[in-house]
Amino acid sequence: MTRQTLISCSDKIYIAGHKGMVGSAIKRIFIKNDFKNILSNTRKELDLLDSYKVFDWFAANKPDVVIIAAAKVGGIYANNNFPVNFLLENIKIQNNVIEAAWKTGSRRLLFLGSSCIYPKLTAQPIKEDSLSTGELEKTNEWYATAKISGIKLCEALNKQYGFDSICLMPTNLYGPGDNYHSTNSHVVPSLIKRFYDAKNLNKREVVCWGSGIPRREFLHVDDLAEAILFTLKYWDPSSKNAPLTKKGSPLLHLNVGTGVDITIKKLAEKIAKTIGYKGEIIWDRTKPDGTPQKLLDISKLSKMGWSSKIDLEKGLIDTFKNFKEELISGRLRS
Repeated sequence: MTRQTLISCSDKIYIAGHKGMVGSAIKRIFIKNDFKNILSNTRKELDLLDSYKVFDWFAANKPDVVIIAAAKVGGIYANNNFPVNFLLENIKIQNNVIEAAWKTGSRRLLFLGSSCIYPKLTAQPIKEDSLSTGELEKTNEWYATAKISGIKLCEALNKQYGFDSICLMPTNLYGPGDNYHSTNSHVVPSLIKRFYDAKNLNKREVVCWGSGIPRREFLHVDDLAEAILFTLKYWDPSSKNAPLTKKGSPLLHLNVGTGVDITIKKLAEKIAKTIGYKGEIIWDRTKPDGTPQKLLDISKLSKMGWSSKIDLEKGLIDTFKNFKEELISGRLRS
């Protein structure tokens, strides 16, 4: 039996942030699935921080479906040192796009949050109902707070005006097109660059932040893109079979992950092996670890029929291959 879809290939699909790692993966998967009317723009063409320009663009282009992948992102160092940027810029971007989509008549909207929205210390694996039940991890609370406000805005618009806005909370992402900045990158790209440089410079050891003990779950960005397409097609929160909160009301945010986690120490060893670095790995325990464990409960999305396909080892090989291609092309500096 064919499932009825909530979007079609004739829809105008707007991807905010299509040049980033997530946005470019979303664009690839939509093109692969014959969506030919994809709208996008660079920051130079449309500054999403400018509410007037955003509204004018939406009024002129009238997208049917909106996907918000645009955000200011970074690792522990960046979040700790630039709290105003992470809070203010993300709130402005998401508020401008969500409000403009609603006011100009977009039919569906998908907002991308993050697993960091959940409390630092909560039951594992983390269920969607854990939102707002405890204190956030201090090293990324500014980014998390912005994302929570985006989720709540979508919920408010749905409740008050019936605006069809859904949210996905992906776990830690990695893959082609990642950011390899020495201080502003996430753990996977940071380790790839660190071990690659160490191998080329014949370093006997590599120093990594923290103890290596915390556990993290990692999702390939192409798997997330598949989940976005799947949920836009099939997830109607108002349907009788849709996921519910523990209080029995419609759930408007779903977790996306693999259901499997790994210690940072094991991850570093896997990345070193992928790159071919054979030196010693030293752990600097004076640096913060962050949340002890962050494994998502993905049972609700799994029950709907979606699951990840790319395992971590294959995904790391794919990501390292892309890293080398970026270096060779000159788009990335080692």
